[in-house]
Amino acid sequence: MKFVLAKTDIETKARAGTITTDHGKIETPIFMPVGTVGTVKGVHQRELREDINPDIILGNTYHLYLRPHTEILEKAGGLHKFMNWNRNILTDSGGFQVYSLSANRKIKEEGVKFKSHIDGSYHFFSPEKVMEIQRVIGADIIMAFDECTPYPCDYNYAKKSMQMTHRWLDRCIAHLEKTPLKYEHNQVLFPIVQGSTFPELRKQSAEYIASVDAPGNAIGGLSVGEPAEVMYEMTEIVTAVLPQDKPRYLMGVGTPVNILENIALGIDMFDCVMPTRNGRNGMLFTAEGIINIKNKKWEDDFSPIDAMGITWVDTEYSKAYLRHLFSVNEMLGRQIATIHNLGFYLWLVREARKQILSGNFGSWKKEMINKLDRRL
Repeated sequence: MKFVLAKTDIETKARAGTITTDHGKIETPIFMPVGTVGTVKGVHQRELREDINPDIILGNTYHLYLRPHTEILEKAGGLHKFMNWNRNILTDSGGFQVYSLSANRKIKEEGVKFKSHIDGSYHFFSPEKVMEIQRVIGADIIMAFDECTPYPCDYNYAKKSMQMTHRWLDRCIAHLEKTPLKYEHNQVLFPIVQGSTFPELRKQSAEYIASVDAPGNAIGGLSVGEPAEVMYEMTEIVTAVLPQDKPRYLMGVGTPVNILENIALGIDMFDCVMPTRNGRNGMLFTAEGIINIKNKKWEDDFSPIDAMGITWVDTEYSKAYLRHLFSVNEMLGRQIATIHNLGFYLWLVREARKQILSGNFGSWKKEMINKLDRRL
């Protein structure tokens, strides 16, 4: 993997760059639509390619391991071929899912024993096992196995967890070197900075992760309930330590405002279920603010969903029609809202890139922040 930094904003720490892998170029800053189980929910691959057009999407090791399982994925020739996606894929290691299964898992130095949310069967993830699974899945960018600590979190627990995450990283790297590639493209490993919301721990973890000299680095354990200001504080601490010449991925973030604020702090890559999940529930993100399409006020509004026309659905359907689809529980409504939201998120990061390259990011960001959280 190659990363070329094209420009850094003078007023902020925002960056525009290009990541190149065997599956093509990724222009940063980038938002990665979440395709947890081998599909971006509610969107088929043709729409994803032609309308939303992301350079990279995300899959999840935990979910793909349970269904369809690695045997099926290996027979298919990896996730790219299985889902008919010839662009980049990043896989999360499953650390966040382990965190979310707090009532059904046991964490030890060796790894994590957990109960499947599907059928209650027991499974075990070690750093070595997770590397083997991600080799079979075949994503271009794979993540080290980590523990995502909850918020709030006791300092001593956060410190012990962070140190274990570092030891797990060392095991991931050692095992990956002994585990051959499955397919005809390369894979790169991103380690994950942890440390909860403690500045000292975040700095220590960032220093350790930077010392590994991986092709790129991730920041985990944020956007788990802490105030946004705390997220930004931790991000700023970490980006001051992580190398400038490597891409930085902030995991699981976030709202449009979160994304712009973190771009300004030097983050290059984002993912979040918010545009798809909220879209399925009738919340639309736009450059002028947030629309709850279920509200009666849109009942006779025959204007386009979004006048900007970011994707074809924005000008082809009216707000009144989309509200009608939700009111009669028609699945097309959820599909249209999902396509719109993903299109908007991709537009937002691409517009941020243009503004960074033109030298206007700071003023543009301030203008956008004032509008993005408004309820229309």
